[in-house]
Amino acid sequence: MQGIWLHALVCTMAMLANVNLVHAQATEIGKDEYVRSCASCHGVTGKGDGPAAKSLIKPPTDLTTLSEANKGVFPVSRVYDTIDGRIEVIAHGTRDMPVWGELYMRELKYPGSVLSKDMSESLIRVRMLALIEYISTLQGR
Repeated sequence: MQGIWLHALVCTMAMLANVNLVHAQATEIGKDEYVRSCASCHGVTGKGDGPAAKSLIKPPTDLTTLSEANKGVFPVSRVYDTIDGRIEVIAHGTRDMPVWGELYMRELKYPGSVLSKDMSESLIRVRMLALIEYISTLQGR
């Protein structure tokens, strides 16, 4: 009986290690995406002080205060919709930020690509969720 529990414990620990590894990899992917696509405006720390920020009419959002502005809860859906940008909300006014969903889709459409629309959408979703996971780590900095 003790052997069964030991085996279960080892299997559980291995699964948790894999979950932590996957989470760490997703965070790195998100960080890389942030540096490549967002830091020029939002800054390396997410405070809206990137090198391109001064040239914008409307200052970039301070990404470190998103949870604070949402009663302590990180607004995943709102951040996702903002990054994706393909569904424009007229009430929100004009859009200063690039429509990353369209840009990511264009990157996946190239001559000879065999990706279906569903597969492309899935890849875009994974890319944006990794980015959002990273942005969530900037909260309260």
